[in-house]
Amino acid sequence: MKLLRRVACFSLVALCYASVQPVGAQTADASSTLQALQQLQQAQQLGNATQPLSPRTVPLPQGTLNPNTISPATIQRMLSIDPNAGQSPHPSNDPNNPPQDPNKAEVPLISAHDALPDNEFQRFVFSATGSRLGVFGQSYFMQTERTFAPSERIPVPADYILGPGDELFVRVWGSIDVDLRVTVDRNGLINLPRVGAITMAGVKVSEAETVLRSQIGRVFRNFSLNVTLGQLRSMQIFVVGQARKPGSYTVSSLSTLINAIFASGGPNTNGSLRHIQLKRNDQVVSELDLYDFILNGDKTQDVRLQSGDTVVFLPKGPQIALLGSLDNPAIFELKGSTESAATVLRYAGLSRISVNRPTALLERVDSLNTKSPRSVNTLKLDDQSAEAALLRDGDMLTLFGLAPAFGNAITLRGTVAAPLRYPYTAGMRISQLIPDREALITPDYYQRKNRLVQFAAPTTQAAAAVDVNQVNVEHDVRNIVDEPNWEYAVVERLNRDDLTMQVLPFNLGKAVIKHDPEHDLVLQPGDVVTIFGINDVSNPISRRTRLVRVEGEVQAPGIYQVRPGESLRSLITRVGGMTPEAYVFGTEFNRATTKATQQAALNEAVNRLENQLASAGADQAANLVTSDAQTAMQLRAAHAEARKAQISRLRSIKSTGRIALELDPTTNTLNDLPDIPLEDGDRIYIPHRPGFVLVVGAVANTNGLLWRDGKRLRDYLNVAGVEPDANEAGLFVVRADGSVEHNHAHRGWLDSSLDNLKLMPGDTVVVPEKTDRETFWTTLVRGLKDWSQIFYQFGLTAAAIHTLRL
Repeated sequence: MKLLRRVACFSLVALCYASVQPVGAQTADASSTLQALQQLQQAQQLGNATQPLSPRTVPLPQGTLNPNTISPATIQRMLSIDPNAGQSPHPSNDPNNPPQDPNKAEVPLISAHDALPDNEFQRFVFSATGSRLGVFGQSYFMQTERTFAPSERIPVPADYILGPGDELFVRVWGSIDVDLRVTVDRNGLINLPRVGAITMAGVKVSEAETVLRSQIGRVFRNFSLNVTLGQLRSMQIFVVGQARKPGSYTVSSLSTLINAIFASGGPNTNGSLRHIQLKRNDQVVSELDLYDFILNGDKTQDVRLQSGDTVVFLPKGPQIALLGSLDNPAIFELKGSTESAATVLRYAGLSRISVNRPTALLERVDSLNTKSPRSVNTLKLDDQSAEAALLRDGDMLTLFGLAPAFGNAITLRGTVAAPLRYPYTAGMRISQLIPDREALITPDYYQRKNRLVQFAAPTTQAAAAVDVNQVNVEHDVRNIVDEPNWEYAVVERLNRDDLTMQVLPFNLGKAVIKHDPEHDLVLQPGDVVTIFGINDVSNPISRRTRLVRVEGEVQAPGIYQVRPGESLRSLITRVGGMTPEAYVFGTEFNRATTKATQQAALNEAVNRLENQLASAGADQAANLVTSDAQTAMQLRAAHAEARKAQISRLRSIKSTGRIALELDPTTNTLNDLPDIPLEDGDRIYIPHRPGFVLVVGAVANTNGLLWRDGKRLRDYLNVAGVEPDANEAGLFVVRADGSVEHNHAHRGWLDSSLDNLKLMPGDTVVVPEKTDRETFWTTLVRGLKDWSQIFYQFGLTAAAIHTLRL
């Protein structure tokens, strides 16, 4: 067993020796190296691993590994290493796996997931104020790339001092032609052919060319020289103390103290930003205050690092919390035991405009006072007081924002040209705040007016006039201007005595136009004057802007504004009356408010009809007891589908808002029209006298039928041809004036229909279809079959009972 371990150890020694050989030699020995590690692992597993091997029995070269110091875990890690790792004899062409820069290793980032936990003072501030404050300056260390890879892309400072490991490119031409790439060795020397060793360690870069020229000049004459830096040396430093990522770091020779601070992640929760020391040979070389760098970019204490330097993060010093009305509330660290409030406010970048400087709230902690360790005081923030006020450890300073109150402002809002705050003057009245009518025209009026004539290049004459019609004109008249309510406006005022709001109404027209002292109120500072629009408060109908459309056989059809107290007759008289072709009995009178009411009633009626049909269908299905129930169910399902289609058609009907005028068909004068008061949105249409009557529904001929004086309803039905599935009992007539004559309303002892009704031009006869098309005989035959089936079943039952008794 000992022999096996010794063989494995010799193989491992060969591995160590091969590791310093060229890449090709290392590749050739990869398999033998793996075998050596496996042999050593087997030796440790089979033998007693706790018994050491005598170093005398295995003579090892100086500097190689001792087999007694190789643990099983070390061997396992070495076995897991890919023997080809780090070898790239050929450049990779894989775009997803580009070749890595050997001078720059992949280093993780410090992300938001690595955020530091709150320290004790942060938790104390949160419990006292409810605000979770961050530590000032800590955010600078988030998303920081932790790498010290030497950079070859930046110029080297002239005061850079050469040392072991620095690479120089020496180019000489003239009497000699030399292009060398040399590295300063550990003794600080470089060797040049025919010149010898030259000491370069400790030489500044700016003096390197002079030194080399002097040394080469001792051997050669008449030459030119150029010296540049190649790969810079790396060195090891240490980061200790209250650092976020303490440890040993390999850094570039160009690195400075600030580079090391940021690469190590800065201080931890208890580390200081104000006291960061750089020690060299047990002496403090520099002490850096990061506040100076973060706030002012001051790098006077930022020195270049040297090999073996130690960066020490001292514990955090006194802390204060600054919160309230400022952009950067945070916890700040004091430089000494105290600092002035003005200095701390400058750290936070305080905006003096938005802060109530006369007053701030200072909460102070006195740990020696065990009974009441916390106190609250006010602090003035004017320049002199802020410089004199000293903040100490544990203080919490809360800043208040400016009060939003205006001392001399009158607020004007609502339907006005410029809703703003206006300066108050002594004795100011409503008429001074709103000097004329122009102050009540909103800017939207001019914008809407300008959009009426936006330039466009129409292709046809019809396209050019597409926006000029009664509908658009009516819409523009209604919406182009926001009309003020001349009858009612208010002043809102705060009563300073009991802090209650007062509402002072006034008549806008009397205040602005007539300057009535009773309504032209005297204003006070802080008042809010509200001007309502005509639609904001419901006014009497006579004071509203009412637009009515008059169309058809009148002398001047168009859109008219209704005057107070004007009715249907008076308006038609004002527009010049009717033409000789006017058909008064067919006058259509539509109202917008009635349209909404009719539509709601129509929807309710359709819903009620749908529920009734569904209930009737359910009752019929429950009474099916015969063998033909399946067939009957199919028929009733078909009827149900038909009823659904009818319901869908009914739902598609939209109300027009027409009001039946119930006119006398025999008269045709203006006085026959009812004297109806007009409302906004009314539409009056007086048609010319038509020459036809319509018959629609379950008829063969749905064309218009010529009207002839003296013809009755039955005459028109005969001409139209009533279908067999027509429901004549539900027949009705829509008269030209909008009234309806129904068949049920004309039932009597001798005459129970509308057959003898005299129709007028423009009347419409509606013949509905039957919803239940099962005839009396079909119902009778189905019932007889049902009873026959029942009696048959009774007979079978009686025969069975008689047989059992026998």
